Amino acid sequence: MSSAQDPFYIVKEEIQDSIDKLLSTFQQWERLSSNAGEQASLTKELLANSESIEWKVDELDKAISVAARDPSLYGIDQVELESRRRWTSSARTQVGDVKRSVVAGREAIEGGATSLHGMRRELMRLQNSQHTAGSNQYIDDNDNFIQSESDRQLLLIKQQDEELDELSASVERIGGVGLTIHEELLAQEKIIDDLGNEMDSTTNRLDFVQKKVAMVMKKASAKGQLMMILFLIILFIILFVLVFLT
Repeated sequence: MSSAQDPFYIVKEEIQDSIDKLLSTFQQWERLSSNAGEQASLTKELLANSESIEWKVDELDKAISVAARDPSLYGIDQVELESRRRWTSSARTQVGDVKRSVVAGREAIEGGATSLHGMRRELMRLQNSQHTAGSNQYIDDNDNFIQSESDRQLLLIKQQDEELDELSASVERIGGVGLTIHEELLAQEKIIDDLGNEMDSTTNRLDFVQKKVAMVMKKASAKGQLMMILFLIILFIILFVLVFLT
């Protein structure tokens, strides 16, 4: 089976595309270290995509394990199996590194957000104690800023939901490919079994005919032998037509 037709390489290409997008998003996440709000949104996206890719790699590993039970049935050898296992291991390592970095970054952001929240509360308390118009104006501006950030976060969450819907559709498509492969393998196995049974039956019938012919040849004269040979040729043609053309 060529690489273009092998389901492993079809799924591998799709997973590799997902990994490339994940790494690109991770680089963008690293550049946004000064923007906590946008970085938090990318953090959720990276973690969701990492878990999805890990699930796909696990499913591909299961398929490799099935093929390893009888490699000749799937037209592959041990070298190819090891190559596939190395690729899934490398993919899992890449995704795991990204996931660990993002989790560590999220914890740092949450810790900083807690400290910032405490500082904001203290600042508002001091401002309220002054009872000045300038202080009230600052609070209003701060509330407007918080509202604006909240609206922007809602928009980012909506975009993330749309991307998750696309990811779900991709996972369902991979599941459909797996089911199709399973059904095709079962059909091919049945065809092979039927062909083997038919060959065994044909072999038994030919052996029986050969034994009968040998017995008759011993008892027949030269003329009878010639007639017998002609008869056997005709019989062979008839059997050939019955076995291979019907």
